[in-house]
Amino acid sequence: MSSLDKVFKAYDIRGEYPNDIDEELAWKVGYACGKFLRSLLNGYDRGQASANRVAVGRDMRPHGGPLARNLMEGVVTSGISCVDVGMVDTPMIYFAINHLGTCGGIQVTASHNPLEYNGFKISGQKARPIGGNTGLKEIRHIVSTVPRVPSSEDGRISEMDLWEEYRGHVGRFLRVGRRLRVAVDASNGMAGVMVPKVFDGAGLDVLPLNFEIGKRFAHPPNPLIDANLDQLREAVRADEVDFGVCFDGDADRCMFVDETGGIVRCDLMTALLARHFLQLHPGHTVVYDIRSSRVVAEEIQAAGGVPRRERVGHAFIKKTMAESHAVFGGELSGHFYFRDNYNCDSGAIAFAVASSVIAGEGKPLSELIAPLKRYVQTGEVNFRVDDKRAVMDALAEKFSDAKIDRLDGVTVEYDRWWFNVRPSNTEPLLRLNLEAADQRLLDRQLARLRPILGEPVDE
Repeated sequence: MSSLDKVFKAYDIRGEYPNDIDEELAWKVGYACGKFLRSLLNGYDRGQASANRVAVGRDMRPHGGPLARNLMEGVVTSGISCVDVGMVDTPMIYFAINHLGTCGGIQVTASHNPLEYNGFKISGQKARPIGGNTGLKEIRHIVSTVPRVPSSEDGRISEMDLWEEYRGHVGRFLRVGRRLRVAVDASNGMAGVMVPKVFDGAGLDVLPLNFEIGKRFAHPPNPLIDANLDQLREAVRADEVDFGVCFDGDADRCMFVDETGGIVRCDLMTALLARHFLQLHPGHTVVYDIRSSRVVAEEIQAAGGVPRRERVGHAFIKKTMAESHAVFGGELSGHFYFRDNYNCDSGAIAFAVASSVIAGEGKPLSELIAPLKRYVQTGEVNFRVDDKRAVMDALAEKFSDAKIDRLDGVTVEYDRWWFNVRPSNTEPLLRLNLEAADQRLLDRQLARLRPILGEPVDE
């Protein structure tokens, strides 16, 4: 595997600093992004000064500053300008691209990876995702061929503070009729900067946890792992708050816990928030990922909306959101998407909408979620297999009397239970999600799957 193959992932560029990601690579990525993003402009936009710019931000990692500086030098050497929006959460970049009308944006971040890691999340015009099939391969090719040359800035890097505008944008989603007390775990990540700037004085009493940045993580900044929520759950119980929320490192994802400290699955939050958006926008589409509980589609239909199931991954969700004019979307991974946020995901807006719903309903979060716990799930379980395609074909054959589709891996549906098995993009793993009407049925069907899938493994 080449060094570039190691860091160019399906949706971003990521690796350990300085072994995999360093200042020279940052410069080359900036240069390649400048060339590629400008090439996507149409004739009119190519003549607009605003579109001949790239927005650049960074998260709180100690090497983010020098990487961002070299990245921007590469961008301007490619022939276009840069707007440095500073240390921001990743969704701020999506806002900056649309607010400023740039041809794209780059966030220097490694999301939920350890502090030793860093990388680059790249977006195109209107914050469209740039991934392996939408430009990242072309950017990699340019990176692999361009030598670093002296940079001439010529005043083409400008600094801009957009926090006031961003606060106003997120604030459009926040309507709290009664004051809420909320425990917020920033995971020593960008939520520690974002939450005070966006939510101070907005009707929420915030109990801050791990808001300090520039230090080691108190726990890994990945809220999808239950153990990483232990501190938040304890704080919720001890301080009698209305609910808790934990953000990942770059604050584009979040996980909620109710007032008892119970973890709320993200598909159940999708179902809850979908009802809110369908009250405001009757008859609209809501998008959800293929791993989500049947409750999601049932709640969307009950609220008069149109459920739209989609493949896992932000590139697929955002594309479907745009094509179907969906008002809202959610993934099991903690990404929540909003039509009025350029079809992009945002931890800040998810927090704002959840606060609005909980305040407006006047009930504890546990009571709002309780009716949605109609089924039991395995959660996502990984199995190591030698031939992923053969195993998925064997599953389709064994359960051929069911409704089967291949939207993402193989999905097998019966009246009282269903499962999806999809392949990992990078490892010899199959990921199982199984749901049933009760625990006995789930255990029985899991036992039927085991001979084909083998023993589960930790990823």
